[in-house]
Amino acid sequence: MKPLIHPTEATYDYIADAIADKGYCVLPQLLHANMNNALQQRVMNLDEDDFKRAGIGREQDFQLNNTVRRDETRWLTLDNSIDKAYLDQMAEFRLAMNRRLFMGLFDYEAHYAHYARGAFYKKHVDAFKGESNRVLTTVLYLNPEWQEADGGQLFIYAADSDTVIESVNPNFGCFVIFLSEQFPHEVVKSYRDRYSIAGWFRLHDPLQAPLI
Repeated sequence: MKPLIHPTEATYDYIADAIADKGYCVLPQLLHANMNNALQQRVMNLDEDDFKRAGIGREQDFQLNNTVRRDETRWLTLDNSIDKAYLDQMAEFRLAMNRRLFMGLFDYEAHYAHYARGAFYKKHVDAFKGESNRVLTTVLYLNPEWQEADGGQLFIYAADSDTVIESVNPNFGCFVIFLSEQFPHEVVKSYRDRYSIAGWFRLHDPLQAPLI
């Protein structure tokens, strides 16, 4: 699939200003509608066996915990044309943020996430200060005709607080960006199948090869 570039320089300026000002940005849509549609069809056509139960922690600290999260994931790969188109778009995004914010973003990893009916992910952070090279988190939602009553909202909390500063409905095409270390967040219980792509821009770690 050939990438269809939708974000403009003005859009990147807006995102960078929001990140610099408050550390996060929520956009009703970022990507071209054709790309959103292709990604939605791609994730809907995956078999149940393509997904794996998500856990908490990485590498030797990885464990499953039903009280913390109940979603399933599948990593995007470069050998699928639709996955590659999205990853190429995120490469453009990475360069745009580096030009504006001098963040030193080096690469990007992303997975499809499926929240079945009743699934959730309790309040957590994507990176602990000094312990991870994940710097900037992204979420793209792939849920047509989502209703507030369907649940599955993303709650973004103020740092070191239980105050919800943003509640995001997982509407089709909505794109969220936030600083990985700064914002605890939560996915509340979903009452229908919920799909998204979660991704992380990372700094260079000379001891770890890029996942993508």
